[in-house]
Amino acid sequence: MYNAYFGFREAPFSITPDPRFFYTNALYQEALATLRYGIEGKKGFVAITGEAGTGKTTLLRKLMRSLEATIHSVFIFNTHFSFVELLRITLRDLSVAEQKKDKFAMIEQLNNYLMEQAGKGHIVSLLIDEAQNLSDKTLEGLRLLSNLETDKEKLLQIVLMGQPELERKLDRPGLRQLKQRVALQCRLVPLDGSEVSPYIDLRLQAACYEGEALFDADAIEQIALYSRGVPRLINIICDNALLMAYATSQN
Repeated sequence: MYNAYFGFREAPFSITPDPRFFYTNALYQEALATLRYGIEGKKGFVAITGEAGTGKTTLLRKLMRSLEATIHSVFIFNTHFSFVELLRITLRDLSVAEQKKDKFAMIEQLNNYLMEQAGKGHIVSLLIDEAQNLSDKTLEGLRLLSNLETDKEKLLQIVLMGQPELERKLDRPGLRQLKQRVALQCRLVPLDGSEVSPYIDLRLQAACYEGEALFDADAIEQIALYSRGVPRLINIICDNALLMAYATSQN
């Protein structure tokens, strides 16, 4: 609505996980490097956690865009599936033909596919967003998938991306075997107050804004206060502020 008024090519503060608007600092660089190392190094399990709105899904999409063509990824965003349903979706997204209905037959199909890709020097990764919603039974199934390996390497690289509840779930005694298999872990936190202004500037630049500063220092201080540094909340506050300015014909 206000894009033309302010001179934006597109809305700068959308809450969709567009990797073109990815803000990076030392922590996000560490998380992205952790993901790449875990997958390319064939470490098996990688876990990234963070509060809602801290950019986990955007980070995953940024990762997917940066992976080599020899890395085949399945992105799971609906985690209210059973393990069998997750298996079926994985085989479908990997274009494995004639999927079996039996769980063990599907695991065998997946193992054959993974062995074939490993023979080509390729890597297969399973990227699971909102992993805190996975049932204990599904998590245990994923642990079993991590047993698909050769003498030298894991055949399937599994990324668990979730809110802090995922950490608490992995601490349960019944999931201790899975937790022991998590080779790499990183936790995202909200932005520091001093990072809010650079974050806003980055999104404005990504929207091709070339005018004078839209948010003065006092406004940015208030945005930092009320958003508590959570990127999604920063976007919502900035979007509403621009809409109000547009509606009242202010700058």
